[in-house]
Amino acid sequence: MPSWPTNTSVLVVGGGPVGLTLSLLLSRHGVRHLLVEAHPATSRHPKARGVSARSAEVFRRLGLEADLRRAGLPPEHVFFYRGRDLVDPDFVRTGVAAEPRPGAERTPAPGLICSQDALEALLLRHARERTPADIRFHTRLLAFTQDDGGVRAELEERDTGARHTVHADWLIGCDGAASTVRDGAGIAMEGPTGLGHFLSIRFEAPLGEVVADRASASYFLTAPGRGGFLAVDNDRHWVYQHPYDPAREDLGALLADPAALARLVRDAAGLPGLDVTVRDTMTWRMDARLAAAYRRSRVLLAGDAAHVVPPTGGHGMNTGIGDADNLAWKLAAVLDGRAGERLLDSYQDERRPVARQVVDLSLANSRARAGYRIDDELLLTAVYRSTAVLDEPGAPARPPLDPACEHGSAVPGGRLPHVGLAGAPGAASTLDLVGPGFTLLTAAADAGWLRQTDTAAAAGLPVTPRPVPVDAARWTDLSGLPTTGALLVRPDGHLAWRAPHPPADDAELLGVLRRVLSAEGAAPPRG
Repeated sequence: MPSWPTNTSVLVVGGGPVGLTLSLLLSRHGVRHLLVEAHPATSRHPKARGVSARSAEVFRRLGLEADLRRAGLPPEHVFFYRGRDLVDPDFVRTGVAAEPRPGAERTPAPGLICSQDALEALLLRHARERTPADIRFHTRLLAFTQDDGGVRAELEERDTGARHTVHADWLIGCDGAASTVRDGAGIAMEGPTGLGHFLSIRFEAPLGEVVADRASASYFLTAPGRGGFLAVDNDRHWVYQHPYDPAREDLGALLADPAALARLVRDAAGLPGLDVTVRDTMTWRMDARLAAAYRRSRVLLAGDAAHVVPPTGGHGMNTGIGDADNLAWKLAAVLDGRAGERLLDSYQDERRPVARQVVDLSLANSRARAGYRIDDELLLTAVYRSTAVLDEPGAPARPPLDPACEHGSAVPGGRLPHVGLAGAPGAASTLDLVGPGFTLLTAAADAGWLRQTDTAAAAGLPVTPRPVPVDAARWTDLSGLPTTGALLVRPDGHLAWRAPHPPADDAELLGVLRRVLSAEGAAPPRG
């Protein structure tokens, strides 16, 4: 085992999907970090399974999309089944594959189903390849203190009891709904708890032939109180979600009786003779909660530590992955001196309104009597308002997410729209032209815009100019600008600014970057 570091730039607490994604993104930005996870290994339970289109775009940027799709269900299984049991002849099947959206393709990376146990194992393998010595499982955070200079964290190796003190510039809590980091920072959670209680049973059974004509990702049972099945591979590996009433059911007795658990599965499936092997169980509670703040001095929260989302809609894990994508580049910019610390306040300003709306939409879904649509593309529509976006005068007020999924041309704060490309080496989409730093997209190479990027680079704020190989009409559809215009795209793929033509002042882009990065008065960039 490598020796323990005594200091690091970022300490990430929590090695689930959000913490591991944050580690991968920090590595991409060259940020030294240490990740600790209290459990000895990644999750054995499938838990969250839906990887939204926006999360798939993040993994595409990290070079993981192909591996992710190999680990997930095939696209033809991404349906949603409703019936009294698994053999109901009057079942209904709906979903993304059954109901394609009208209009142009909106993403090069459509969402998919990949069980959390498989996703975490994939992310951990890649995170360790990029930061081999600084991913430490079976290690818990005992306590921390912070001051203007950073955080002093006390860690414990759970197998040996060995304790270590690590000094970090920043501490990020990705440690779930019962976050030790959030509690230690004194940040309150707001919202209802106990909206439902569920027993999740992971089991093996030969159900592949049973569901061959109705293969789906999720099997919602319409009989009252029956819950539903989640497909892990739509063959032998499954999860049954059993809703229970803790005031009426003796859960302890049920968990101690494998035969009773198997009977629950058979009864819900409608197959009394089914051969069931229970592999493990977990219980969980449906809550709808949001942290009162995402930052307290040197401590920030992401994922379930910041928002606990009802699973009705599949947005909880994906909202956390969006947190990591938003936060990583900002930490990198602050740490290397390109940005002022105030940039990190924009993290809460941008992500908390998104989480608020996601929690509310998911809560409404949980109360819907006639079912609800699982929206793979909702998180593509996020539009940010903060100091890290230079909004345009007269821009209409809008919610952070658009449940109608109307995708227009690029607007400051919004995600760069996807347009398929044919003439850019290694880039099949406009999204592939972005990052890891700031990118200036133009219709063609332009001397005026190149002078702007040269001035910014000379001041230590480099921007990569990238002509977009599309015709004038497609450029205007994409950007909402004439062919003389440009889009300034942040490392997370959201637009920071746009302009219809090169400014007369060659330092205009430099001034924009300083405003976006809250860099007025910041220390000079390092290196």
